[in-house]
Amino acid sequence: MNLELLESFGQNYPEEFDGALDCISLAVTCSFNKRGTLLAVGCNDGRIVVWDFLTRGIAKIISAHVHPVCSLSWSRDGKKLLSASTDNNVCIWDVLSGDCEQKFSFPSPILKVQFNPRSDNWFLVCPMRHPAVLVNIDGTHKIVPMDDEADLNIVASFDRRGEYIFTGNTKGRVIVLSCPELKNKASFKVTQGTSSATAVKSIEFARRGDFFLVNTADRVIRVYDSKEVMTCGDDGEPEPIQKLQDLVNKTMWKKCCFSGDGEYICAGSARQHALYMWDKNIGNLVKILHGTKGELLLDVVWHPVRPIIASISSGVVSIWAQNQVENWSAFAPDFKELDENVEYEERESEFDINDEDKEVESQIEKLDEDCEIDVTAVDPIAAFCSSDEEDIIDEESSLQFLPIAPEVEDPEEGWGAPGSMPVPTQSTELGKRPADSESKENTQPKKPKFNSFDIKLENAPVEEVHPFLANKVKDKQSSSLSTNSNKNKAGRPKISSRTSTDEKKRYD
Repeated sequence: MNLELLESFGQNYPEEFDGALDCISLAVTCSFNKRGTLLAVGCNDGRIVVWDFLTRGIAKIISAHVHPVCSLSWSRDGKKLLSASTDNNVCIWDVLSGDCEQKFSFPSPILKVQFNPRSDNWFLVCPMRHPAVLVNIDGTHKIVPMDDEADLNIVASFDRRGEYIFTGNTKGRVIVLSCPELKNKASFKVTQGTSSATAVKSIEFARRGDFFLVNTADRVIRVYDSKEVMTCGDDGEPEPIQKLQDLVNKTMWKKCCFSGDGEYICAGSARQHALYMWDKNIGNLVKILHGTKGELLLDVVWHPVRPIIASISSGVVSIWAQNQVENWSAFAPDFKELDENVEYEERESEFDINDEDKEVESQIEKLDEDCEIDVTAVDPIAAFCSSDEEDIIDEESSLQFLPIAPEVEDPEEGWGAPGSMPVPTQSTELGKRPADSESKENTQPKKPKFNSFDIKLENAPVEEVHPFLANKVKDKQSSSLSTNSNKNKAGRPKISSRTSTDEKKRYD
């Protein structure tokens, strides 16, 4: 399909609810690959569900972690998937086979992980109450420098091309560092009003253009131009292009993101399942999408190419898209839609092929001589290419779709032999192994062992609890308090001093 024709003239943002993706278990976070053909969803039981977004079906389920998955990131070619869990582990997965390639253990909880947009050898880790860490796949790591050693609440993100790392702290200080040298290139301070600073909650970059947004604690989303920030240098004062906020409700923003073309900005409310969308160039609010009342938003991502948004609330992935109205008259002006069959009388020689018309043949021959069409060359699609790319990723080398493996209920003889697919063995009662289990284990191909690295961080908070788990504890405490109060209410009624002796005997 020609992607240039998908761009609608006018609004290019979703307008209504377009279904939900049920991952069986509760969804926590999600992420699109570079082409938008696959959607990875991290669940609270540690599994990663990969959806084929074109067919809206599950393409693969990876039994990744034991604890909930809190962050996901795709590699550039879509063959690897980076995941972080609340058990302080970060893993790199082979998407096609579902095997773990590398595992990195951290001493403190992980809030965010991100692959370098241009290199699969580096990825960024944001631990809780600790400076960001730049990790290489060989196990080495570098601590990203920070402005104030006392301020440990750091957020960090790669820029669009992976050349720089942008970090922000609770004092509103944003520092730009080169990657992987980690040298200071520029810095500025996000201020509220004239003097007071505001904490930086997240930094997000657009897939197109040089713009990025800063979500701050004062409930304002500021949009900056990275070129202007770099030209201002250290301790610069770049002016934000736009300041976006909810003036009526003063909404706190849970997650913000750019549209695929970088023309729109979407922000999810931290209070309810509501998505706000602004035009980046004008700064006006164009649409508000409301989900189910009473649900809290967990994550929001925009499709890389299409005007589609995926949001997570109450463990379900909601899809928001445009209302597609079929208008066949746009392709054929004389096309008419009929409610019922109509008999049509054919005019004489209306559908006859006129072989005697030599003028048409001569015109076709002239067209063939004038224009030469190359049917073998494959031109890159502009919607998938960046402006600075010379070595464009070949479509054959990138992973866009996953093959579906059939589930065999009654395998035949020879199934599971070397060179064929492995057969899952059923667990026996009380841990007893059948007699032929050893022979089956020998015939099954062994899973390759992954490399495990223990990342040691100085002064890392070891006893900190991940915010996702802390919220669960609060919910359990509130639910237990409510159940206890209900039990007290449902118990035996208190006997007041005014109660008669007969009523006391009745209760006793």
